[in-house]
Amino acid sequence: MRSRLVPILLFAAVLAFACGPRSHSAETTGRTHGGGGPPVASSFDLQLDDRVRFAFHITNNANKRLELTFPSGQTHDIVVIDGQGRAVWRWSEGRMFTQALQNHVLESDETLSYEAAWRPVTAHGTFVAVASLRSVNHPLEQRISFTLP
Repeated sequence: MRSRLVPILLFAAVLAFACGPRSHSAETTGRTHGGGGPPVASSFDLQLDDRVRFAFHITNNANKRLELTFPSGQTHDIVVIDGQGRAVWRWSEGRMFTQALQNHVLESDETLSYEAAWRPVTAHGTFVAVASLRSVNHPLEQRISFTLP
């Protein structure tokens, strides 16, 4: 009985390994765009007034459309970290996201923008804001430091 089970389990393991997830970023780098830069680029800006306003931009630098794959309804996040490394604000905190896979197609030279605002009540000092794209195949992260008087 065991001798029959071993080949079946071995076949299932090989099939699972062959069909498993793989990185698409390695496949697209260098083939889909001109120049030496990445197919997807990002920038992160902030503006200080009565609030801290964040703008996270994702741009398709490829010569053809790219599909961004997300494991849930959360496409991005922005976190503010204080000087001690503690997260003092997180855009996604208290929000609910679908638990379904989603895809977003970016045409060539198209830019996708995410904006958020944080109203610091008693926060003073130097902070680091971290914006991240939650894409499975093109994850990106940008950091920016700022000071609140």
